Amino acid sequence: MTDDLSGPVPLPDRAPAAPAGTAGAGQVPVLRLVVEDLAGTRRVAAALAEVLTAGDLVLLTGDLGAGKTAFTQALAAELGVAEVVTSPTFTLVRHYPTERGFVLLHADIYRLEQLAEVVDLALPEALEDGAAAVVEWGERGAPALLDEHLSVTLASPDPVAETRRSIELSPAGDPWVGRWPALLARLGPGPGPAVAVPDGGARSEGDRR
Repeated sequence: MTDDLSGPVPLPDRAPAAPAGTAGAGQVPVLRLVVEDLAGTRRVAAALAEVLTAGDLVLLTGDLGAGKTAFTQALAAELGVAEVVTSPTFTLVRHYPTERGFVLLHADIYRLEQLAEVVDLALPEALEDGAAAVVEWGERGAPALLDEHLSVTLASPDPVAETRRSIELSPAGDPWVGRWPALLARLGPGPGPAVAVPDGGARSEGDRR
């Protein structure tokens, strides 16, 4: 995290999500999944919920309408959140008690313009106190957040198949890298609409399960 972000440091532009890449030697791993519908998104969120713990940070990236809030809603449901999860675009942060004993923070920094505004949300401090957080447009405020996080990038790769989504996951920091095998195991072969795309490449229609 940058040491001093109290000054007027502008946030990056709200650029479209970058294409998925592959991890070379010494680089962080990247996994891309293709899901055909909301049920597939929920399956990915359910796998993440199984390994999510207090103090964790998840950064969501994706264009408007890519499904960031829907992903958070599915994650919250798997964590036993009883309340209706809605977008915090104007409230910036919402708090949801979970059945796991920690509070899930749902933040949206789309409207913020300065890194100091992200600092003012005090998300790292809340994580230290035992909350977990999901931050929409999180890549824009990453310098003001924890270095240890899971990046989740959502995109609509097919303009014809409106419900299809690509979901790219990448861990940063020892806590997430250490749990990466457990997350992969929960996303492994089995029934369901999620399809792993190896090495960030494109899977042909004939290869889809």
